[in-house]
Amino acid sequence: MTDLPLTRVDALAIAAGEREALSMTEDAFRAFYERTAPGVWAYLVRTTGDRAQADDLLQEACYRMLRSGREYESAEHQRHALYVIATNLARDTWRRRRHAPETAVELPDELSDSTVDVAGRAIARTDLHRALGRLRVRDRQLLLLAYAHGWTHKEISEALGVTTASVKLLLWRARRRVLLHLQPATLDGVQP
Repeated sequence: MTDLPLTRVDALAIAAGEREALSMTEDAFRAFYERTAPGVWAYLVRTTGDRAQADDLLQEACYRMLRSGREYESAEHQRHALYVIATNLARDTWRRRRHAPETAVELPDELSDSTVDVAGRAIARTDLHRALGRLRVRDRQLLLLAYAHGWTHKEISEALGVTTASVKLLLWRARRRVLLHLQPATLDGVQP
């Protein structure tokens, strides 16, 4: 029996205390990451309102998916699984924050030129972006998954852990809340 060199992925698994190598090769994971990471990262930035936290959550979500050793039916199924893991991590982070002192989630008005393209900066400056930043995490997740990523109600229900039947109502409520933040305030500060 010859000794085979360890890949970085195998070394990561061993360092984490796992005896068996991870199911995906390093090259396959790298290709998957390059295809999916930008979209998941953008989703996490919009969900959490924090680019650094989105970086951490993306890394953790990829590692957990890789470590799970699951086999996926298709590339779409694998991508969907990564979004589910990322959504759950963002939700857990939000729950931990909820018990910490109250701080508002503010999305930055401007994102640095080095990390976001021109389209990303344009989106960051819109009123919609600011309105989304004022919503609860679940409302942002619903709207982003449905309208930014084009997910079906069934996919959203699986990712967020709600029934498929309730997604339509939850989306309606989330749209209503975002519209309240988009309406201009009256002179007395009361929403029309």
